[in-house]
Amino acid sequence: MIVEVNVPVFAESITEGTLVSWHKKVGESVARDEVLVDIETDKVVLEVPAPQAGVLVEILVQDGEVVETQQLLAKIDTAAQAGAGAPAAAEPVQAAAAPAAPAAAPVLQQAQAGVAMPAAAKLAAEKGIDVGAVQGSGRDGRVLKEDVQNYQAPAAQAAAAPAVSAPAAAPVPAGERPQQRVPMSRLRARVAERLLASQRENAILTTFNEVNMKPVMDLRAKYKEKFEKEHGVKLGFMSFFVKAAVAALKKYPVVNASVDGNDIVYHGYFDIGIAIGSPRGLVVPILRDADQMSIAEIEKAIVDYAVKAKDGKIALEDLTGGTFSITNGGTFGSMMSTPIINPPQSAILGMHATKERAVVENGQVVVRPMMYLALSYDHRIIDGREAVLTLVAIKDALEDPARLLLDL
Repeated sequence: MIVEVNVPVFAESITEGTLVSWHKKVGESVARDEVLVDIETDKVVLEVPAPQAGVLVEILVQDGEVVETQQLLAKIDTAAQAGAGAPAAAEPVQAAAAPAAPAAAPVLQQAQAGVAMPAAAKLAAEKGIDVGAVQGSGRDGRVLKEDVQNYQAPAAQAAAAPAVSAPAAAPVPAGERPQQRVPMSRLRARVAERLLASQRENAILTTFNEVNMKPVMDLRAKYKEKFEKEHGVKLGFMSFFVKAAVAALKKYPVVNASVDGNDIVYHGYFDIGIAIGSPRGLVVPILRDADQMSIAEIEKAIVDYAVKAKDGKIALEDLTGGTFSITNGGTFGSMMSTPIINPPQSAILGMHATKERAVVENGQVVVRPMMYLALSYDHRIIDGREAVLTLVAIKDALEDPARLLLDL
């Protein structure tokens, strides 16, 4: 029996996607629910599983092509055996023809290696790798993301074949100005679109403050081993910021609100977005009802999202909604920045690097681990007073964590 493999039904906000790569070739056997192909949308990467076990007998859409919801991708013969049937027989014919022109194969392979899938091209650009130098393992020699991840620089191969690799290591001739054009991934294009829309549609202002991180750092140092033993997750700093932000939002609800036309929508819940960097770009998964979560639950949720983001398994529902966001540029060494609001939210908190600085306490100059905080807000509905007081409330909670327990 022939079973069809179709594109999953997209969410209402998604109209199309790009087929990233096939995990199976025509003539290969597949198991039920085995991932056959990845489809990249402007929000997530969808894994399309096999609906039934059998043999993949026909592929109708190739890597890099644009697909629409429920479009037919491939066909599986549930009664066939791997290596049997007409479609599978076509593979050996191509293989038999290859020896007739062995010298041409490397040239063709090298030319096709430059054809990279969007995810692979983005990762290569981030790592400074020339896509043309990567051996592609995808269909027709296309370069996949895994190929870039497993790529070894020519220098690593020089010891094995110095005579062959020497020409490749030659410096760029004087006067040469090399450049590489890489298409944006769907996620990167969507991020760009939303950030431009945010700046265009919101009256964004940013207020700054600084926080003494010593109380939180001391508390963490005292309990981190017991915490990890008890809850099975490390005690980080983000959970403190989430708790402090929720406490501040309860005091100043307009910062947790959003604009809908001429209306201000006040949210009676606290869904906090946590910005996480991934190989595909920035994603902001949501901690739903963060006010009802414990420190341990927040830490576990953030770790789970980080793993999902790294593996490209963030689900669409993980990214939907949110009333307030937190981003931590400090992990990359940022000292100060002005974060951009994630619409339709009205504010975002920016964390930065913690550095020891000389500060004055009770008339004495002391050294303290200090962090700059930034709160960007939509001035259409949030006045400077509410924005400044919100940031002060976050600062006060972090400098005296007992406030979070006493709801002060």
